[in-house]
Amino acid sequence: MVIMALDHVRDFFTDLRYDPTDLTQASAGLFLTRWITHFCAPVFVFLAGTGAFLSASRGKPVKELSRFLWTRGLMLVLFEWTVIRLAWVFNFSPNFLFVQVIWVIGVSMICLAGLVYLSKKTIAAIGIVMIVGHNALDGITPETFGSLGIVWGLLHVSQPFQLSTTTMFWPLYPLIPWIGVMAVGYVFGAILLYNPERRRQTLLRLGLALTVAFVVIRALNVYADPHPWTTLKDALFTFFSFINTTKYPPSLDFLLMTLGPSIAALALFDRGLGRSGQFFVVFGRVPMFFYIVHIYLIHGLAVVAGVLQGFEAKAFFELMFQFPPSYGFGLPVVYLVWIGVVLCLYPACRWFGELKRRRKDAWLSYV
Repeated sequence: MVIMALDHVRDFFTDLRYDPTDLTQASAGLFLTRWITHFCAPVFVFLAGTGAFLSASRGKPVKELSRFLWTRGLMLVLFEWTVIRLAWVFNFSPNFLFVQVIWVIGVSMICLAGLVYLSKKTIAAIGIVMIVGHNALDGITPETFGSLGIVWGLLHVSQPFQLSTTTMFWPLYPLIPWIGVMAVGYVFGAILLYNPERRRQTLLRLGLALTVAFVVIRALNVYADPHPWTTLKDALFTFFSFINTTKYPPSLDFLLMTLGPSIAALALFDRGLGRSGQFFVVFGRVPMFFYIVHIYLIHGLAVVAGVLQGFEAKAFFELMFQFPPSYGFGLPVVYLVWIGVVLCLYPACRWFGELKRRRKDAWLSYV
């Protein structure tokens, strides 16, 4: 959650107007600032599936689990189109519509609500096929389907679509293979029920195996990512090219690169986080609350910063990140604002976490 906030602060405060993963322009610091945040979305989606499995393991009937998943999924989709969209753009204009990670988590939950009636082996097979095989579909473009191209866009292609002469729609997070990531995360939950020693060994071995698989497959440069790595101006940037995998939609390389080390890290976190770790647990206990509030806070601070730089506030109420060309700050300011945002949100998240602990209102389980 905290690392995700860094990416969003960069979005709203940077003075650079190009893709931070464009290695022909980006500095090492900018690239790494963006790259480290690649771990967030895969872990969110994967562990959402794991959380569903753990709910079932505590005795929740499948029918009740399924109902919770599809109702919470619908709620997340609704949030994406309303309060979250407003946080990103600060306007109600229908000219530019988009869906991001909360949308894809919501739709994946709705799909998982049906999958939970199947055997774990079947769920795992469906998820693995989607993750491993979807790059074989990279050559299929929306234009192939004519007027139904937007359906393929929702499923597999992250590009803007013109819905009408005045409305643009951009599914930044297509559904494939994210549904598969959540499905595999659901089956993965069984590992967390092992005894501690076996659990740690399994997590470490699985995480390292996926990480090695990424290195081998990426080195072959044949399949698993639509953008092959290349030799660049020096060894460092050639390495950056190697790890500069495709997020929209997430390639097999991208998912191996992010989920492998993350699963291995769980083996280390399983031994205890210490006092410093408890600081971060506060945010992890209220993920939806944190997600919504942190975007409003970051965007609001960007408006203030823009006004102080001499721009009109309305310049920050337009399309997402379409700020004045001369607005923005360098990476040191981005990092300072990020730290400030996290510290400011800590008391609010701690309060909301305590509220969820004390009260059992049904609506709190959905936030």
